[in-house]
Amino acid sequence: MSDAPHGLEDPEYAAFAWARYRRLLGWMALAAAVVVAIAIWLLDLWYGPLSWVAILAAIGGFGGTIMMAAALMGLVFLSSGTGHDEDVDNF
Repeated sequence: MSDAPHGLEDPEYAAFAWARYRRLLGWMALAAAVVVAIAIWLLDLWYGPLSWVAILAAIGGFGGTIMMAAALMGLVFLSSGTGHDEDVDNF
């Protein structure tokens, strides 16, 4: 077993992995914004003009759910892709 850094212990690879994670979150933020805009538009069609509380609730509900799922799944991919999952066996 070598003492060379691997996974997130290697600064160069860690920078790459975290940049990929931030890029994933950026794309998912764009997708969430599109979904929220469509949801607010459809709610406006079905129920008429929405109050600002209903609009904030839609943003928090739809957007928050999408971003929380994206953040957690991104961390799962980060952990698996950098070898942290396998390092548990080496403890």
